[in-house]
Amino acid sequence: MNDQAVLRILKESYVFQVIYTDIYKERRMKKKFAGALAVAMMAAAVTGCSGNSGKETTAAVSEAEIAASEAETEAAAEEKKDLAGTEITVMVPDWANPGEELLAQFTEETGIKVVMNEVSWDDIRDKISIAAVGGKAAADVFEVDWSWVGEMNSAGWLEPVELSEEDLADMPSAGTFMIDGKVLAVPYANDYRIAYYNKAHFEQAGIEKAPETWDEVYEAMKAIKEQGVAEYPYAMPMNADESATTSMMWMAFARNGVVFNDDNTLNEESVTDALTFENQMVQEGYTDPAIKTATGMDVYRKITAGEASFMVGPTKFVRFASNPEECSVVGDVVPIMLPGKGGTAEQTMPLPEAVGISSYSENKEAALEFVKWYSAPETQKALYTANGSIPTRNSVLESLIEDGTITEPGAMLDMAKLIKSPFPNGVPDYYAEMSNAMFNNINRMVMGEQTPEEAFAAMNEKVNELAK
Repeated sequence: MNDQAVLRILKESYVFQVIYTDIYKERRMKKKFAGALAVAMMAAAVTGCSGNSGKETTAAVSEAEIAASEAETEAAAEEKKDLAGTEITVMVPDWANPGEELLAQFTEETGIKVVMNEVSWDDIRDKISIAAVGGKAAADVFEVDWSWVGEMNSAGWLEPVELSEEDLADMPSAGTFMIDGKVLAVPYANDYRIAYYNKAHFEQAGIEKAPETWDEVYEAMKAIKEQGVAEYPYAMPMNADESATTSMMWMAFARNGVVFNDDNTLNEESVTDALTFENQMVQEGYTDPAIKTATGMDVYRKITAGEASFMVGPTKFVRFASNPEECSVVGDVVPIMLPGKGGTAEQTMPLPEAVGISSYSENKEAALEFVKWYSAPETQKALYTANGSIPTRNSVLESLIEDGTITEPGAMLDMAKLIKSPFPNGVPDYYAEMSNAMFNNINRMVMGEQTPEEAFAAMNEKVNELAK
């Protein structure tokens, strides 16, 4: 066993950690350290070298290596100390404000003061853009919606953030904020598409189990309507706004596993298939005609109002479904796996919110400390309690379900494990313009002005133009 191996064992051993920490803190004399190190080496030799066929092994750790390790620890401590007294600004919508109590805890832990700037979600991009023209940061840390990340990356507004493999595995929605292998923002509030069905409606129509395929959804909607259980059993946004775009994308993603080709163009077979299903539900009368002009939230609330029998929608409706103030049919609405073609879907589309660090910030180190703290497990748990933000860490979501904080979660955790981005190359910088073409043509289709094939052709022409 060489010196490097011994040093590694020492660093990993509990005995060494206790002794070294004590020595560092007290800055004891070198002589005392040498004696303590000898004890640690003996302990390490017993545990680390016991498998060496019973042979005695001795090794010496160079003073240079010990000094380097000590200097590294000291440098980290000094860096943290240097951040004390730093003031950073954070610009987020009101729902993302962690509150004074949590912020006070962060300041106590780091010495960094945080000035919260609550800004309307719709105004955040404008403020960032205006500040960037002058080479300034609108805030050190700011809100990054999933749909903005491509544009912000292209404009050079975001400082990349390093996340460990463990963090990426625990936060699958972080993939939405990755472009060219770089994480550009860290998600703090999850939203991914999950299905909901009214169990009572299904039972009244003689259907004993939740649908697992889209064929089963169609047959259930037909039976529920024909038997007069619900006039318009299917709810899905189809207005000329963003909700129609995302609804079409998750539909194609769930049914066929693909929305975009590797060159960022639309997959014709998958998208046309999704459009055809949407149009069928409208033309055969399973959707309320009002959804053609209603907002996404108005459409989603049809499930908690007891009007709709099935929908795919935001994860926050898991919480709404068990809250009498939000749901008039508590106990009837059940979160289930998103249907696929041959069984339940193998992936779901995320629509999370994140925070990113301004590339113009003069306090990037302190900003990074805030982002790390804001996305840490303890903070995510506290944010759910404070404002209902769905954790982006699956470990935290699981904990909240296990301790009963989240009641009647249904398939919430199982779907969270299936989060994948539908964008093979990351969200494009032209997303807003692309979405506009998509939702306008979807709306024209459900208004009876276009066939699904014509709707695809129109939106495809625009996407191809943008993807060049």
